[in-house]
Amino acid sequence: MSGSAEARRYDAIVVGAGLSGLYSLHRLREQGLRVLVLEAADNVGGTWLFNRYPGARCDIESVEYSYSFSAELQQEWSWAELLPGQPEIEAYLNFVADRLDLRRDIRFDTRVVAMAFDEEDASWLVETAGGELFVAPFVVAATGILSAPLDPGIPGLDTFDGTVLFSNRFPREGFDLTGKRVAVVGTGSTGVQAIPVVAEQAEHLYVFQRSAAYTLPSPARPYEPGEFEGLRSRYDEIRAAQRVAHVGAARTSAFSVLVDMAGFPALRTASREERLRAVEERGVLGALYWSDVLVDPEAGRLATALYGEAVARIVRDPRTAASLVPTYPFGCKRPIIDVGYYETFNRDNVTLVDLRAGAIEEITPTGIRTAQGSYDLDVILFATGFDALTGALSRIDVRGRGGALLGDLWRDEGPVSYLGLQVAGFPNLFTIQGPGSPSAASNFLAAMEHHVEWIANCVAYLRDGGGSTIEALPSAQAEWIDEVLSFVTGSVLVHPDCNSWWNGANVPGKKRMYTTYVGGLPEYRRRCDEIAAGGDTGVRYSGFKIS
Repeated sequence: MSGSAEARRYDAIVVGAGLSGLYSLHRLREQGLRVLVLEAADNVGGTWLFNRYPGARCDIESVEYSYSFSAELQQEWSWAELLPGQPEIEAYLNFVADRLDLRRDIRFDTRVVAMAFDEEDASWLVETAGGELFVAPFVVAATGILSAPLDPGIPGLDTFDGTVLFSNRFPREGFDLTGKRVAVVGTGSTGVQAIPVVAEQAEHLYVFQRSAAYTLPSPARPYEPGEFEGLRSRYDEIRAAQRVAHVGAARTSAFSVLVDMAGFPALRTASREERLRAVEERGVLGALYWSDVLVDPEAGRLATALYGEAVARIVRDPRTAASLVPTYPFGCKRPIIDVGYYETFNRDNVTLVDLRAGAIEEITPTGIRTAQGSYDLDVILFATGFDALTGALSRIDVRGRGGALLGDLWRDEGPVSYLGLQVAGFPNLFTIQGPGSPSAASNFLAAMEHHVEWIANCVAYLRDGGGSTIEALPSAQAEWIDEVLSFVTGSVLVHPDCNSWWNGANVPGKKRMYTTYVGGLPEYRRRCDEIAAGGDTGVRYSGFKIS
């Protein structure tokens, strides 16, 4: 780490000015700390600033995908849509930043490239790409769980004569696809959201599908006149329901299908007539809404076959419909909700290129060449996903005790941490929604707010005389990861055919390991709060070493 610049000292440094970073700044500043936020972008918003691709939308209802810590924010902001789109969420975060006067403590266009713990000073030295140095005893990594985009890694990309776009850094001014031959590469959540919108604009759309996905019809719509006002008057009731909900969302969310399935009949014992009736009445939902699909492998296979029948009722071309049927068990990836996804493949200007029949070999000056043939294109839009949960911090040179590199630790041992809040060997470095937290299996906002509050309370305890450093014990970290994995052992979440960002299998070279606590947000909060308070032992922050 460079030592040429003079380091400026703060009480705490927050890395990132997205949803987590804004609340971290507000909460720590309220406690009297001198806080600095370092943000690589030129504005607030995090993932909702960068991911402005066509059709970008949240999969959780707006009244629950919003801050709950301030009654004033709740009453002053009006949501327009049930499931908010990217522009509305970005506008909301700018409103919060202005309303709470947060910008004065945020340095924009400032990318953190290195952080090193000084054991003698019990502080972190943080270096930026511009060579600036900052020192603080505490660092809060509000770097996001989906903020480290994956390189497509396709040969010849730099030879393409047309326009290359990336969903995770789509032009802020938008891009006119009218009259263009467009390729969308990737059919995860991003691709599924973008494809129907792109199809309406493009002269012809080629969808390059590496792995077919289960998608469920989205309830997205504008609020009816007076509807949101009615919800706003019931915020206390809505927040109370959130706090006891397994995923931190009691209303409409992508997780509803997984939570609700237990109340339905078993698929294995259902008659052929009952199965067909479910599909006739509920479409693709009728193929999946059965109590045994997530716990019985045979039921899972039956559900996939029934799902294929449901898709074939929507997509007119039999070959295309068959290519759109997933090969992995339902539930092993985060559910995707869509707006007219399957109907899009009935358009004359849309072609599905199933890469299971022949992979992409290279990008040429005129388009994409696959083992099946070549496609002439004007625009390629990559929707190829993220190095989730650990990717953002792994790309920073983070060094703890003894100069240990965090990226090396996660590469060799897998994405380990204690409670998703700290990693052993990295004192006073707090991670928001780190591996082992509810993160991807919950409403991000509800889980994040608890993390920020837990961290702020911990910092207050230390500053009030509890100690100068806190760090996770290796033994507690190992026990926690064992517990996280015990919830998913034998389940579809760790199925060998499931290459999900939940388990890191979407990233070449990343150690495959499930990363998310699925015991439910209420139980997770109880455990974290009990650990902080001492519980039955009376020892505060058990599993951590305070010195």
